[in-house]
Amino acid sequence: MKRFGLLLALLTLLGSAAQAETGSAQAEIRGLLDAQVAAWNRGDLQAFMESYWKSPQTAYVGSSGVMRGWEVVLERYRRVYPDRRAMGTVKFSDVEITLLSPDSAFVLGRWQLEREQDRPGGVFTLIVRKFPEGWRIVLDHTSAVSPPPRE
Repeated sequence: MKRFGLLLALLTLLGSAAQAETGSAQAEIRGLLDAQVAAWNRGDLQAFMESYWKSPQTAYVGSSGVMRGWEVVLERYRRVYPDRRAMGTVKFSDVEITLLSPDSAFVLGRWQLEREQDRPGGVFTLIVRKFPEGWRIVLDHTSAVSPPPRE
């Protein structure tokens, strides 16, 4: 009976440690997204891109198809958002983070730009991995979604 009690206590401790690790990873990933929003909203594309894995394997999927490479993704952002006016300000919402392993996660959310002339928005799906330098986006699938018609 003592062994069973010891085993149960050990399993409880392991479960608590796993929950703490999950909460910590989710907080770190939220911090990564918050840093992206802050960089975007001050017009700093270079800092915005620090959230991405600096690799030729980094992938971005959007209306133009699949792009590969950190530099390619940066150039895409520079082309589509050439100045502060085009960038506007961004907000992320409805963010869901699902850990796939201790060093990888799936992130789902919504994005919304505020600009003088319009308010485009949509959804994003990210795969993030933990590297020695921290969590980084390795795959970004971003889609625009038309707002529902006004009644």
